[in-house]
Amino acid sequence: QLQLVESGGGLVQPGGSLRLSCVASGFRLEYYNIGWFRQAPGKEREGVSCIWSSDGTTDYAVAVKGRFTISRDNAKNTVYLQMRNLKPEDTAVYYCAEQSALIKSGCTPGTMRTWGKGTLVTVSS
Repeated sequence: QLQLVESGGGLVQPGGSLRLSCVASGFRLEYYNIGWFRQAPGKEREGVSCIWSSDGTTDYAVAVKGRFTISRDNAKNTVYLQMRNLKPEDTAVYYCAEQSALIKSGCTPGTMRTWGKGTLVTVSS
């Protein structure tokens, strides 16, 4: 059974950093496109970052570009989201999800298949 489990969330002060992890079981992450998404209270789920299986190309939402970095450790079957200079508006539940590697562009919630249960990130002083 395909499963994704996120971890690494928590409470952090503005300007702080966190690293989220997305561990897969039942499949190899390197053969799928993996995306990070977030959903703040009262808001729709939005894309944060994606990493493509084919060549490791990454993409970021404008709001996080330059502050967040997505990476993949194939040996650990894990995708990370390093978050720096966190802002209160980054507060949300963060999810990872997988997408068929046949998709070559576009990493949107509607195109993802298996989802994790999420990890809460709270940025507050």
